[in-house]
Amino acid sequence: MSLSIWLVFLAASLVTTFSPGPAILLAISNSVAFGPKKALLSSVGNATGIFLVSSAAMAGLGVVLNTSALLFGVFKLAGAAYLIYLGVRQWRSKANIFEQQVQVVPAAGEAHAKFFRQGLLVAVTNPKSILFFTALFPQFIKPEVSVPEQFFVLTLTFALCAILAHCFYVLLARRMRGWFSSRRRAQLFNRISGGAFVVLGLGVFRLKNSAG
Repeated sequence: MSLSIWLVFLAASLVTTFSPGPAILLAISNSVAFGPKKALLSSVGNATGIFLVSSAAMAGLGVVLNTSALLFGVFKLAGAAYLIYLGVRQWRSKANIFEQQVQVVPAAGEAHAKFFRQGLLVAVTNPKSILFFTALFPQFIKPEVSVPEQFFVLTLTFALCAILAHCFYVLLARRMRGWFSSRRRAQLFNRISGGAFVVLGLGVFRLKNSAG
């Protein structure tokens, strides 16, 4: 895998994982209710779930890697449209991620496995990660190179980006929650992240068929 292809995937992973979603809400909620260590456990569980979702997506990659450029183009259009859709939705969103909370279990007697399982379940049921791997993964895999190795590198990259995003939001929520209580600032954040999605989606159109 070339460095340029990996950098494009890294950019897509960062934009996707830093976009507010259920996994980030869970990390913020666990951090506020139980502390950063419990939030980290749920994030590690989420990363494990990402590997499961990625493995499921890989099961269907052979069809894409060995078929026509037309089918690759369909996947490319689907991936680009998905990113643009996320961008428009985020741009138009009036929700404030830092004012939202999710239901969590009381801390008394809570086993570490519970927080890990919470993150795992969020990952395997999160449409964002499922669509990301099924729509975009085939475009970054080169069939002439070891597919398992590329799978591991790309999935690990996405999982580490997810953990980084969770840590960022947990820290931001704990230190700057009052600043983001402003509706105007929350809307500015939504528009910046939404715009990044749209730009990245337009960039996907430039990807070439690695299957040749």
